[in-house]
Amino acid sequence: MSNHKSRNISTAVDSWCLEWSMLGVDLPAESVYAGLLENYAQPHRAYHTLQHLEECFTLLSMVEARPHLAEISLALWFHDAIYDTRRFDNEARSADWIAEVAGQSGACSAVIVRLRGLIMATQHLAPAQSADAELMVDIDLAILGAPSHRFEEYEQQIRREYAWVPEHLYRQKRSELLRQFLDRPTLYSTAVFRARFEEPARRNLGRALQSLLAHP
Repeated sequence: MSNHKSRNISTAVDSWCLEWSMLGVDLPAESVYAGLLENYAQPHRAYHTLQHLEECFTLLSMVEARPHLAEISLALWFHDAIYDTRRFDNEARSADWIAEVAGQSGACSAVIVRLRGLIMATQHLAPAQSADAELMVDIDLAILGAPSHRFEEYEQQIRREYAWVPEHLYRQKRSELLRQFLDRPTLYSTAVFRARFEEPARRNLGRALQSLLAHP
């Protein structure tokens, strides 16, 4: 990774405007930006907040320039725009939102398809289908390889988002998910993320799994 100081990607409105400009389309209505901020501040969220977005954008700002960088940035903006732990279609609804906004702003169908695909890749149900999707997924999963104190905070935040789930059921389902990640040959698709996060992520996941299984 190399730090591109000329592009300070963040949740600030000037960065939001720059990404749409780089995409070569009209800036969406102010209500779209305001709506995203409002959604990421919803009280039922603890991890899927602006903190998560800022961490994603910090990683993206250090990535080498690529043709569709603005698309990845905007997809990150919307990838958790809709988030309800009681539903299973959050990514699809978030993808629908960005498709609608991008279409109204004048994006062509190819761009809209790519934006939708980037968001749907964050379901983490299948291997990413493009280099851009690989980067998108790696950024989203970088939290797994965060320093131990941040990873522990992340685990606590996720538990708060699922506060409605009984403890024994939460431990069972969370253990199954963490085991699925650990069973993967690799957690990260891109070389730079694999070098930086693979080993810390496996240590974090292993400790978290032990903790979950220690209390029946």
